[in-house]
Amino acid sequence: MSVLKIGVVEDELIIARTILSTLDELGYAHCGPAINYTEAMEMLDKNKPDLLLLDIQLSGKKDGIDIAEKLNGSYHLPFIFLTANSDGETIDRAKKVKPHAYIVKPFTKEELFAAIEIAFSNFTGSRDPAKPYRAGPDREKEYMFVRDGYVFRKISFSELTYLESDANYVTLHLLSQKKIMVRSTLNDFIAQLDLRTFIRVHRSYSVNIHHIEDVSPTEVSVGGVRIPIGKSYRDDLLKALGISEI
Repeated sequence: MSVLKIGVVEDELIIARTILSTLDELGYAHCGPAINYTEAMEMLDKNKPDLLLLDIQLSGKKDGIDIAEKLNGSYHLPFIFLTANSDGETIDRAKKVKPHAYIVKPFTKEELFAAIEIAFSNFTGSRDPAKPYRAGPDREKEYMFVRDGYVFRKISFSELTYLESDANYVTLHLLSQKKIMVRSTLNDFIAQLDLRTFIRVHRSYSVNIHHIEDVSPTEVSVGGVRIPIGKSYRDDLLKALGISEI
């Protein structure tokens, strides 16, 4: 799954900027903020977010609950209420439109992250929390972000030496000797990388060609680690390295 785009509906701009900054830190894309019902509808139609963070109290005659009613009637979209109000009357109104989560301000980055992931997972029935996110749409970026616990960690391609697959998990081996495990198939993960730099050498391994130290008929050495070369990948590897024969 690609990175989630989160729409923000919040009429207090200082709070809105804080939310957008937090979404950046968590690695989500975002749109908004919309400050009222009309702007929220325009954002939904123009930017097509995957999930909405929705303040209940908004400027104008229609509030966040009115937007939620419209979401339920016309849009197939999960939403999370953000509010400073936790009184019984507000909660009773909110329950009627069945929000996918309800967060009382102020909230932490971890609380926001958990609410977004759980809400989207419950809404769609699936959510891979470790899918790598390439910052921005530019395919020539020299880094990616992968989730490591509660944070998205920036990984430069130059420090990524090789990938090791085990079923639905991929271990990233870094120059620093640090290892980061993400939930993904090797094929899906490689699709996020520069294929001119990372090459598959085995059904369970992909290597950064800039870190290859030597090549034998059956193995390649990367950072002192001997990695097997699968027969079906051998010719492509030798071609990429400009080697005609071993």
